[in-house]
Amino acid sequence: MKHFINGIQLNVREQGSGPMTLIFLHYFGGSALEWQSVMNLLSDRYRCVAVDLRGFGDSEAPDTGYSVGDMAEDITCLVQKLGIQNFALVGHSMSGKVALLVAAQQATRAELAGLQALVLLSPSPPVPEPIPDDERQKLLTGHGQRASAEQTLKNITAKPISDTAREQIIADDLRSARPAWEAWLQEGSLETISDCMSSIQVPVSILVGSDDQALPPEVQSELVLPYVPQATVDIVPGAGHLLPWEVPDVVAAFISKKIAD
Repeated sequence: MKHFINGIQLNVREQGSGPMTLIFLHYFGGSALEWQSVMNLLSDRYRCVAVDLRGFGDSEAPDTGYSVGDMAEDITCLVQKLGIQNFALVGHSMSGKVALLVAAQQATRAELAGLQALVLLSPSPPVPEPIPDDERQKLLTGHGQRASAEQTLKNITAKPISDTAREQIIADDLRSARPAWEAWLQEGSLETISDCMSSIQVPVSILVGSDDQALPPEVQSELVLPYVPQATVDIVPGAGHLLPWEVPDVVAAFISKKIAD
């Protein structure tokens, strides 16, 4: 379903019901579809809301407005529009950084009063993300090219995935709008939001694959925990960066456990 949020149309997938809402946010070059298997496992207990961030999936792609703050504002406005009162944010990679900023704004935004927890999968840190310059350039020049999307998929997965999942991951990569793609690589991933991390008041639970080549476990210990010391980090042996695609059952169980805690 499309919702007019913050001046643009955001595509939102909803499933299930329950006293707690889980708001799912996707990785760079992904879409809300990465959460489908996870939502299937959780929708009997939770209201599940998965969002295509601006410029990705089926959401509108404006020419500008792709800062971490812009994306965080979209989520805050969506919470208000959907009347969500008791919720957790589940962010992955790029959107992990977005979720951290949303949580940091809770004390000053009445719409966010109901935020109970953050569950983050391999989140981009609150300081510049350590993407090697050559890799950043390859991603910039490879936008919209299937060969580049296929190579990215190979780089960021470690466990086998189905052919259907493979094709969806590639399709999501290829339909990412150029303004959103370039903005994250050249600006958003380099933003520093560490100064406000001390304002986060909710539990933060991090899950990362041991074989994650995009944001390895040491990124969490070196670039996230110093700014979010209350966070816990769990590691999935043998998994890569795309945890919701690679191990949806592990992700669903982790979310359930951390929300229950």
